[in-house]
Amino acid sequence: MNALDQIQFDSNGLIATIAQDFSTGEILMFAWMNAESLALTIEKQQAVYYSRSRKKLWFKGEQSGHIQNIKEIFTDCDNDVILLKVDQVGGIACHTGRKSCFFQKVENDAWTTTMPVLKDPKDIYG
Repeated sequence: MNALDQIQFDSNGLIATIAQDFSTGEILMFAWMNAESLALTIEKQQAVYYSRSRKKLWFKGEQSGHIQNIKEIFTDCDNDVILLKVDQVGGIACHTGRKSCFFQKVENDAWTTTMPVLKDPKDIYG
């Protein structure tokens, strides 16, 4: 039995995936993987996700250059969530140009931006 055989993909063939900065522990992003993207991630030691909106593999950093080099891969106790511990190339994981996708915090019943834009998305994606 290989590692993929133990994963509990959902009814759409997907598994929730969290990317965490290997050195700081900060949560960088959440995405989905299918069996092919998880297999490629394990093989290449770079994050490959599945884009539900585009219905295709998404090689993290293919446009931006902000790839995620894999340091460790974990699954939870039910084998239905993947945790990637990554080295985030360029220090930007979010398509908004921020370090992390988790930059909005609720304060006094309103969302507050807690993280600056490190690079304008127009300069990243054109």
